[in-house]
Amino acid sequence: MARTRLDPESLLDAYARGAFPMADRQGAIGFYTADPRGIIPLSPPEAFHVPGTLRQTLRQGKFEVRINHDFAATMRACMEAPRGRTWINEALVSAYQRLHEIGHAHSVEAWQGGALAGGLYGVSLGAAFFGESMFHRKTDASKVALVHLVQRLRQRGYELLDTQDATPHLRRFGCIAIPAAEYLRRLESAIARECTFV
Repeated sequence: MARTRLDPESLLDAYARGAFPMADRQGAIGFYTADPRGIIPLSPPEAFHVPGTLRQTLRQGKFEVRINHDFAATMRACMEAPRGRTWINEALVSAYQRLHEIGHAHSVEAWQGGALAGGLYGVSLGAAFFGESMFHRKTDASKVALVHLVQRLRQRGYELLDTQDATPHLRRFGCIAIPAAEYLRRLESAIARECTFV
């Protein structure tokens, strides 16, 4: 079987076509798509819902949010999160680190007391951001990172926030599922524009 190519050009080409890589339990990596596809609408503003208790946490400033401060640690924390899923492995960490080094992969991190408390990472291409995974070690840390991600994407004119799946957790924030055909139309529009994440 041919080895899955994980060089930056191949990864970005896959994202541009609506595919994303995942490792199976044996460590083999393949590219996948989803139908329906989960997205968090970036407009109108009220499409993204922040629960009241989380608003209080944000007001209290319990976490310091940093961008790309420790991308590798954020991704490894997602890999080690106890979710019974093993779709991230070291080969993917290395591949996304290369994407990070050329400005296409980013982390949004919540720090508390000098320690990484939660966060998320994903891929930026044009005006699309592909959320890959999130984790938390402290209550609400990953949610705070998500709120800051949405704020940053809106401020910088992004069109599409892809979540792959519209999980019950993400639906609480306004995530919706759309048909793959509609997703691909939105994706084509988004990657035709240029946005800067940092």
